[in-house]
Parts: sequence; structure tokens; C-alpha cells
Amino acid sequence: MTAAPHAADGVAVGADASDGTDGRIGVGDIELDQAVSRVEHELGRLFARIRVGWREAAASVHPDLQPLGYQVLTSIVNGTATTAGEIIDRLQTDKSTVSRQVRQLEELGLVDSIRDPDDRRARRLVATELAQERVEIARATYKERLGDRLRAWSADDLEHFADLLDALGR
Repeated sequence: MTAAPHAADGVAVGADASDGTDGRIGVGDIELDQAVSRVEHELGRLFARIRVGWREAAASVHPDLQPLGYQVLTSIVNGTATTAGEIIDRLQTDKSTVSRQVRQLEELGLVDSIRDPDDRRARRLVATELAQERVEIARATYKERLGDRLRAWSADDLEHFADLLDALGR
């Protein structure tokens, strides 16, 4: 029995060892690892771009607002998180950070804290009219920029991309 020829780097030539039969790394494994690395790299670039977008959106709402403060504010504006505990859960951050951001939002006149009508001990956070207006402007700018890029894709590509993002997020 003769062994499969090998490339200088130890990868089996002409054989795909990804089935685990001989323990060597196959060409298919290397290609998959390279593809995974590329996806990781591109996700890093995308996340960096998203952070820049949050920074720009925060600055358009108020020059002193930090990107995390913008995320807190949009959670309140959306109604997806209207208590400190809900914000902590939604943004996966700690209590002291959320507390600082909420305090700043109140100082900037973007958020009011009111008693929860269902639980008088609890406080609800509500966006002021000023916050709603400024967040809407920031969102419109972002949606226009993103929409312009995505409209260059076909509907099928967008559906496939959305499916892939959904699968990745699970």
C-alpha cells in the first residue's frame, strides 16, 4: 500500500482528510479555515463601521453623547427597554454603566424618569420630544446610507444575506 503524495507543508495532495480517516489536515479543511478567517475579518470591519455609525449618530443627537448613550437612548425611544434593568439585559452591560448613561441622558434633556404606574417603587424612562426628534433624524441618515448600499443588491441576495445573518445570530 502506498501513501498519498504530500505537499511540503504536510497537507495531503489530492486527498481530502476532512473525513478524519488519517488525522491529517486536508485541503478542504484549509479552505474552510481560510473562509472562516475571512468572515471573522469582514465581521470585524463591519462592527467597526457600525461603531463609527453609532458615534456619528450620537454626535448628531448631542455633541456630548457617547455611542453607548445613543444605544441606551434608542432602546428607550423604541420602547424596547424602559427601565434600567431592561436596558442592562438588552445591551448586556453592567448597572453602573447604564446608570451613568441614563444620568447623562437626563442632564441633556433627552430622557425623563417617571414613576411606573404599575409599580410605584419602580421608575420608567421615557424619551423627551427633543430626543425623539433627534433620534429620528439620526436614523433617517443611517437608513439612507445603508439603504443606498443594500439597494445595489438583488432581492434574492438580500433575502439570502438576511437568512445567513439570522443563522449566525442563533
